[in-house]
Amino acid sequence: MSEKPEARELSAQRLLSGRAWEDYCDVLRLAGRAIERFGNEPTDLDRAEWYRFLTRLTRNGLERFVENCEPERPRLRDAPWHQSINFQSPDQDHLLCEFVDGRHAYLIRGTRGTAPYFVMASWSAVQPQDAGASDWAPRGFAGLKDCNPALLRTTAMLQSQSIDFDAQGNFEVLVSQEAPPGARNWLKIEPDCVGLLVRVVYHDRAQETAPTMRIERLDRPPPQPLTADHLSTQLAKSGQLVLAYLELVRSWWQDNLSKRPNSIRFSRALYLSNGGVPDRHHGFGTWKKAPGEALVLRFTPPPCDYWIFQLCNLWQENFDNYEDGQGHVTKYRCTPEPDGSILVVIADQDPGIGGNWIDPGGHVHGGMSLRLILIQAPPPKVTACLLPLALLRAQGRAALAQAQVIESGEVSD
Repeated sequence: MSEKPEARELSAQRLLSGRAWEDYCDVLRLAGRAIERFGNEPTDLDRAEWYRFLTRLTRNGLERFVENCEPERPRLRDAPWHQSINFQSPDQDHLLCEFVDGRHAYLIRGTRGTAPYFVMASWSAVQPQDAGASDWAPRGFAGLKDCNPALLRTTAMLQSQSIDFDAQGNFEVLVSQEAPPGARNWLKIEPDCVGLLVRVVYHDRAQETAPTMRIERLDRPPPQPLTADHLSTQLAKSGQLVLAYLELVRSWWQDNLSKRPNSIRFSRALYLSNGGVPDRHHGFGTWKKAPGEALVLRFTPPPCDYWIFQLCNLWQENFDNYEDGQGHVTKYRCTPEPDGSILVVIADQDPGIGGNWIDPGGHVHGGMSLRLILIQAPPPKVTACLLPLALLRAQGRAALAQAQVIESGEVSD
């Protein structure tokens, strides 16, 4: 795994002695206690979801780095079930392929399907090849400076409309450091590339056929037996991924989003800091309402291929009721106003004023986002007002005229 023989030997010794496993378990123990950094802010529901969030992050780390990072046998695999890190859209599939580094060249073969859009991206992150030679638990969150699998940087992307397909929708994409002649159907990777992410965007998933893709190394090496130094390093990265996403959630909430409740800000830098791609604007904010209150938002989407407004919990996860079609509103599943604007009502019961009602699923606060893909104009302004649900039920939309309005939707960078 490491370029240095002494680091490989130490990594192997740590695994074979059990030390790497014990350090991994100590990292998870530290992660469980990290909820204390939020003080009394989390509700009982938030705390229950926190510990479930930890199990999902743990599963995600092991799936990505232990199961899906074999240098000789790359794979494009969907993100684990119920893993909705960082406001993940329910209308997107996320096909991941993990690399040790970017030294090799690959070929992706696939069939287009009928999904309207997909984008391939390559990324880098702070993931040292000798991570298995170190103890990470004693360093705690400070260790993320040297190993942070969540601090992803997109280095290149390839959109589906830039790919040549044959009459049957088949395609091939070269993934390499050097461009092929003509530079068509090519995704560039850097020497420090740690993987690929393919985002497949659906308008109406039930009516569309997903693309199929498989990846292979061009030199077609035979599979190799597991080595102790490789597993030691992959365990270390799996544990650091858990800490990294917990720190991302904390910093986004405490250092940024919670300072502007019930508002959304579009920040390209914030979005791209976690492996985003510049084919979209993605605004983030927080929502907060007490039981018995309603939060009403309005925005007018500009021309774009797709948009989604979604609520999430404190940990940036989709609500459990997403499976029932609740918790989010999209371009293709919404009730627009006569003027084209979108009215969103967040309340524990439907107040009966029309628009688009979102059930917060027992939550009183969390994150919210507005994602606009292939947008053709600046992102929209967003207005919000908070008022008693009983008043909204009694007076209907007339109650909105007396409510104080919060204006947001600015583009900060």
